[in-house]
Amino acid sequence: MEEPLPEELLRAPAAGCGVERALEILEGKWSTLVLRELLSGPLRFTELRARLGGPSPKTLTDRLRMLEHQGVLTRTVHAEVPPRVVYELTARGRSIRPVLMAMLEWGEQDAAAHVVAGRPPSP
Repeated sequence: MEEPLPEELLRAPAAGCGVERALEILEGKWSTLVLRELLSGPLRFTELRARLGGPSPKTLTDRLRMLEHQGVLTRTVHAEVPPRVVYELTARGRSIRPVLMAMLEWGEQDAAAHVVAGRPPSP
């Protein structure tokens, strides 16, 4: 039997609830994956892009700017030639770790359930 929904979720307003707020920050595949990669520590743009599997520079730049604007990461430009730019999670950004860990656990369980059922997991 399925567990009933928690009261907090049932009483959440349709607009502006915590789930909606979290999705504003985790908007899109690249935002979530950027946060995942930066949990391991600061990275340069090229390192981050390589770890992500090569999103376009424009897409990655847009996502990094959005996350910086939301206060979940910082962008530090070091005065060197050529300039070195490093991205790092703020305390607010690091606080998303349990959410990403829950997503990881759910995704792994879902993939395993599909394999057991004889269906390939969807991408």
